[in-house]
Amino acid sequence: MIKRRNFVQASLALGTMGSLIGCATTGTIPSKANVVVVGGGYGGATAAKYVRMLSNYKIDVVMIEPSDAFVSCPISNLVIGGSKTMGDITTPYDNLKGKHGVTRVKDMVSTIDAARKTVTLAGGATIGYDKLILSPGVDLMWDSIEGLQAAHASGQILQAWKGGAETLALRRQLEAMPDGGIYAITIPLAPYRCPPGPYERASQVASYFKQAKPKSKVLILDANPDVTSKGPLFKKFWADNYAGMLEYRGAHQAIAVDVKTNTVKFEIQSDIKANVLNVLPDMRAGAIAVKSGLANANGRWSNVDYLTFESTAAKDIYVIGDSVLSAPLMPKSGHMANSHGKVVAAAVVAQLAGLEVNPQPLLTNTCYSFVNDKLVVHVASVHQYVAAEKTYKTVAGSGGVSSAPNELEGIYAWNWAQNIWADTLL
Repeated sequence: MIKRRNFVQASLALGTMGSLIGCATTGTIPSKANVVVVGGGYGGATAAKYVRMLSNYKIDVVMIEPSDAFVSCPISNLVIGGSKTMGDITTPYDNLKGKHGVTRVKDMVSTIDAARKTVTLAGGATIGYDKLILSPGVDLMWDSIEGLQAAHASGQILQAWKGGAETLALRRQLEAMPDGGIYAITIPLAPYRCPPGPYERASQVASYFKQAKPKSKVLILDANPDVTSKGPLFKKFWADNYAGMLEYRGAHQAIAVDVKTNTVKFEIQSDIKANVLNVLPDMRAGAIAVKSGLANANGRWSNVDYLTFESTAAKDIYVIGDSVLSAPLMPKSGHMANSHGKVVAAAVVAQLAGLEVNPQPLLTNTCYSFVNDKLVVHVASVHQYVAAEKTYKTVAGSGGVSSAPNELEGIYAWNWAQNIWADTLL
């Protein structure tokens, strides 16, 4: 096992070397671009920036993204816990245009015509492309839990699984909850976006309760049989620091919610009533991937050629980030989406230039979890493309998990966030 400091340095280098040889603007919406990118998250914004950079700014890139600014999902649980603000996790898209020449269209894609190589926007405009990169994140499968869509629309039962207004709304619900109340989070069966995310969130809520509402309780109601990521680390910290306040219950598959009583119902176990319900349904590829027939793995995730991330369902369309059917041990994380963005950018630039695509791309991943406002645990890995098997596999000895939560990793985590936001957006 390589040392932590050396791994961070190596993974950053590998993440670059392994990928290199991915409202409308105030003006007119372009009718055509060499590359159109759908989605401005960790995957899409990285791909847009790196296509421009790797082509020496010769390839025209249009990024279609409805939001005015990037809001990070990683670190957003600290807003819910109260130690960070929305401003801390928000970055404008300005540099993608001003520094890198990416044309941003503030809209959403309503349809994709793969034969004509065009996308049609919700606003009605049509943009042609030579290459299309989709990074639409995840879509929440509301129908997987009876009553959830209506409960969510009412604002009573939130998910806050996409960084933004709901992140702050969930924080407000916790602040309004009486001391002695119950916060309950339900977790869907894997795969879902950010495997350790729900456990970090529960830890953040418990940390807040310990300081401000010590009579309150956190319930983790997990459809999985056990904690899906960093399990021993989370469970030991909970036992040592949140005993009597935080309770974990595995194999709890949520099937319905009752908004009138703020109750969640399970496949087998008794109903649970809570003051604040945070219900996470099953997830699948972003809506545009599903609508366009690109979610061709059981109608849920997108199959891709892992060498280039080109969709197996349509030529010259690439799918990256959380929407992809994951390779073995490949998590759905912000860092992984950023790595996807670099690999697809290098592949697309090579193809448009008539060059060979890098035959051995590398992906890196680091995921930090705050168990309170200062102490952090991590999991990290490097993934090498294996041509003979046409997939990615983890490099032996390339990562691992923390031995225990510590404050130094809290510093690493915040520096990681600053660096990856810069890498993606600045």
